[in-house]
Amino acid sequence: MAKFVRGLLAITRTLAAVLLISSVAVNFANIVGRYFFSISIPWAEEIMLFLMVGCVFTGCCAVAWEGRQIRMDVVLAMLPPKAREFLDVVSDLVMMATAVAVTAFAWPVIAQLAEFDERSQAANFPLYVPQAMVPLGYSLMALLIAFRLLMRTRGGHTDAPHS
Repeated sequence: MAKFVRGLLAITRTLAAVLLISSVAVNFANIVGRYFFSISIPWAEEIMLFLMVGCVFTGCCAVAWEGRQIRMDVVLAMLPPKAREFLDVVSDLVMMATAVAVTAFAWPVIAQLAEFDERSQAANFPLYVPQAMVPLGYSLMALLIAFRLLMRTRGGHTDAPHS
C-alpha cells in the first residue's frame, strides 16, 4: 500500500507541477506577445484559469496526505495527546465525507457538461475537463486520507507528518 501511495503522490505532484509550469508559460507567451508584438492570445486567461484549477486539485492530494491543510488548531494544540489524536481522526473523517459529497454532487453536472458539449467562450475548450479536476482531486484526497488512517491503525509507517 505504501508503494501505491508513493506512486500516486509522485503522479499528482508531477501533474500539479506540469500544470503550474504550463500556466506560467502561457502567461509568459501572452506577455511577450502583448508587449513586444502588440498581439495578445485571446484564450490565454481561460486556459491559465483551467490549468490553475488542475494544479490546485491535483496538488491538494499531497496536502491531504501530509495533513497540512488549513485548519484552526489553536485549541487542538492545547489538548492532551489522546484527545488531539481523536480529533485528528474525526477531522480526517469529516474531510473524507466532505470530499465524497463534493464528488457525488459534481459528477452529474460534469456529465451534463459533456453531454451538451459545453465549451469555454474564448478557447472553445470542453468545460467538463477542468470541472472534472474538482471531483477527481477530492476523490484522490479522500482515498489518500483513508490510506493514511488505515496505515495508522495498522501501525504502519507513513511519510505524513501527522501520523
